[in-house]
Amino acid sequence: MNLSYFIAKRYFLSKKKKTFINVLSIISMVVVGTCTFSLILILSVYNGLEGLLRNLYGSFDAQVLILPERGKSFEYTGEIKNKLLKIDGVVSVADIIEDNALITYRDAQRIVRLKGVGEDFLKQNRFKNAQTYGPMHLKEDNVRYAIIGRGISNHLSIQLNDDFYPIQIDYPKDIEPGQLNPDRMFIKKHILPGSIFAVEKNIDDNYIFVPIEFSRELLNYGIKRTSLELGVEEGVNFHQLRDIINTSIGPDFKVMLGDEIHSDLYKILKWEKVIVFLALAAIIGIASINIYFSLSMLVIDKSKDLAILKAIGSPASLLQKIFLAEGTIIAFTGAFTGLTLGLLIAGIQQKFGLVGMGVQGAISDAYPVQIDWRDVLTTTLFIILITLLSAIQPARKAARTQALNLLQ
Repeated sequence: MNLSYFIAKRYFLSKKKKTFINVLSIISMVVVGTCTFSLILILSVYNGLEGLLRNLYGSFDAQVLILPERGKSFEYTGEIKNKLLKIDGVVSVADIIEDNALITYRDAQRIVRLKGVGEDFLKQNRFKNAQTYGPMHLKEDNVRYAIIGRGISNHLSIQLNDDFYPIQIDYPKDIEPGQLNPDRMFIKKHILPGSIFAVEKNIDDNYIFVPIEFSRELLNYGIKRTSLELGVEEGVNFHQLRDIINTSIGPDFKVMLGDEIHSDLYKILKWEKVIVFLALAAIIGIASINIYFSLSMLVIDKSKDLAILKAIGSPASLLQKIFLAEGTIIAFTGAFTGLTLGLLIAGIQQKFGLVGMGVQGAISDAYPVQIDWRDVLTTTLFIILITLLSAIQPARKAARTQALNLLQ
């Protein structure tokens, strides 16, 4: 009776052990699969956001921006313009006067970024990908018009085609000692609202474009400019072009390319992407502990089988490969499932845009998604590394199994 009880106890304990090992293996597969799925999907969303911003800013921002090396303005002469236009690849030069100003429309006021631009600015098709309302012009029949961001327009309730209510723009001037009258502390000018644009919230909420002559008179800049924005031919090597421009106009200017204008934003996106990858990679690393324990328990459970294999002449390398393969199967089953689901859902979102942003007036109606095969490769290589690290110790333990002691 005692022997029957002992055999039954050993049998049920063995079954529970096997069930526990199987549960650990399944949990490991599910966690690795879920993290891999999340990793592919989230990284694809970050790629989509970066691509969307590059597309927006790439069409709206200057392809080449020239700023003064020191100070906020420089003297702009015909000589500088001629030097730039003589450079191969440079099509147009838009001179810019930009500064903060106070605008008033009826009884509402707002601080804005006033940007005075020349006619070449519009010729560069800078509003090509923007939503626009009204004719996109700065002058017509000697009447000056302002191009206003949608956020400013909504805040001030600006109405187009209403000549009775122009926009008043105030800019502080040099104040003489003893000046107490607020009306004499500002230069005031009026301009009609001509059109509204929508590119991106930060731009829409802050920028208003006016003719260069208007901003020159308001800000009293004369021949000074705050920047130059160049239009260039397609296919130009921008880095070579920058070197040529630097040589042509001298060291008093700083030349920036399109991506460098918003380099801080792109860096933030890249760092966020790296942090998300590391966070989910850490979770996969924790899941690999389950793989380690399940393989370690499997080595204990199969110790007699391993001893038999050792006794009949199986080399230690074979036993080690068996458990490395077991760990690889557990991890790769989860990883393959996660990769497949992640790529499938990302591909569907990229093509059909089923999941919307949920924000009225957002840049894009649907969440932008872009699959980068470098992310897929990096994720796969990371899972391979984690699998090897988690399986190598149990595999070595299996290889060190002693046949004689276990078979006695």
